[in-house]
This record gives sequence, C-alpha cells and structure tokens, in this order.
Amino acid sequence: MRDVLVLGGAGVDTTVYVPALPLPYEDTYSVPPVIDRIGNTGAGVALGCAALGLDVTFADLIGEDPQGALIRHALRGLDFTWAPARAGTRRSVLLVDPDGRRTSLFDPRVTPGERLPSHLYKGVRARHAHVSITDFCRHVYPDLDMPVSTDLHDWNGVDDYHRDFAYRSDLVFLSAAALADPAATMAAIIERGRAHTVVCTRGADGCLVLTRDTPLRAFPAAPLPGPVADSNGAGDAFVSGFLYGTLRGLPLEQRVRLGATAGAHACTVLGTHESPITESMLLSRASGHDAIHRAHPAEPRERAEP
Repeated sequence: MRDVLVLGGAGVDTTVYVPALPLPYEDTYSVPPVIDRIGNTGAGVALGCAALGLDVTFADLIGEDPQGALIRHALRGLDFTWAPARAGTRRSVLLVDPDGRRTSLFDPRVTPGERLPSHLYKGVRARHAHVSITDFCRHVYPDLDMPVSTDLHDWNGVDDYHRDFAYRSDLVFLSAAALADPAATMAAIIERGRAHTVVCTRGADGCLVLTRDTPLRAFPAAPLPGPVADSNGAGDAFVSGFLYGTLRGLPLEQRVRLGATAGAHACTVLGTHESPITESMLLSRASGHDAIHRAHPAEPRERAEP
C-alpha cells in the first residue's frame, strides 16, 4: 500500500535569472548561469511528498529525449513508471527576478488523444492519488478507488479545460492569480463537483479554504525562514505539506499550516524541486509542532478522506 500515487506532470525547467520582470526589451542580456532542472507540478508533488517520508509512486509520459533522461535521473530514488510521450518531454522556461518572482513560458508538448497507459498505475494500491492537469490524465478518474486531489493552478474559473479535474476530485487546489472572484469559483467547485475541500492559495496573502461543512476561511501565509530566492515550486510544496497532514489525519488548520510552511521553504531555495523541505524540518518549523505530536502520533496510518 503506497501513501500517494501521482499521475502526470513531470517536465524540465530552464531557469533564467533576469534583472527585472517584466523584462524590458534589449538585444542581449548577460545573465547568471542558465540551468536545466526537473520541474512541473507532478514532479514537485512527488518529490515533495517523498521528502516528507511518504511512500510515493509516480506515473507519467515523458519523451525519449535528453530532457526525459534528465527526469529519469532526477527521479531515480522514487518508484517512477513511464511511457514515451510522442511529442517529447514537456518544457518550461522560467524567468526569475531578484525578488524571486517568476514568469513561466510553458511548452506542454500536447498530442491530441494521447492517454496515460493504465498499466502504469492500475495495479498500484494507494491511500491517495494526486492527478496533474495534463490532458492525457483526464480519463483516469474511473480507475481510481481512492481519494483524489488535483491542482488547477492559475485557472480563471471559466475555461472548460480544467472542469473535469475540478469537478471530479475530492480535494482541489488552485491559485487566486487569475480569479476575479475566488470565493465564487470555490463555491462552484463544491456545488458542481464532488470536492470535500477547496484550497485557494494567494502567495504572501496566505490562502482561502472552503469545505462542504464550513464557511470560507482565510489563513495567513507562514513566515519565510530566510530571504526569498526563487518562488518556483512553492505551490507544489504547499500541496505536498497539505497532503502529508491529510494522510496523518490532522485537523484542517494544521494541514493548512504544514502546507504554508512547506511553501515558504520553497521560496527560500534556488530551483524548482531540488531541495524540498524534509519531515523533521517541516514539523520543527510549523507552529503547533508539539501539539501535533501529542494529539496525533505518527504511528497510526488510517486512510483519511480529504
């Protein structure tokens, strides 16, 4: 029995540290070393959960290309199963300014009709599944007999592409970045889908949480443990911390705190997913650390609903 099954969402990030965003036009900029790293959301959640001591299986489509080889090397410590993506490995170019803000130029390498082969994941027994919003994962929901989460990222609440994921997942994460009315979008996800819980992250302003049983609540961001270096991967780190708390059966407030603490850590380290927060670091930094251990010992590992 695995803790988490992650489906879809590995790619390669090419990070360029630029003097400002938006970048004013110049013919040439001299920049610090440009670095290729493992990136994208599924890889971030898988590596983040693994760093927190959760047992993870990750299944994806990646290219039979140098970028795919980079991903396989970076995931060599995980149970990673994959099949070839016909269009090659997904790519992102990340422009990061001195304040750690980023602009992502995403190349999804979509092949219409492509699907994640069921043999990569149907035999996996897990306590929870996290489905990335890659088009080839849209069909997997009927195969999953476990609680499912997804991250809609910067959905605007309108585009049809995200609706299958939004309305078929038990736990939904999304960003407020493109939402005119986050509360209304969160309420619609609850009303039209099967979600128990919707979490809307707002960067330095913390997050909003809505459940079927409680009204909309606002939670603050966690304090940064150091100077901002790079905000890439902060959302995936939040998801990993929140899932860690969910699988330990912790109350909502503590799950949010763990997610926020993991996200704050990600903002203070360079790169996307190279240095995810560890379990001991997460628990020592999260407020209520002692209370978490007293009220919820680590040993029992019941299956928890989101």
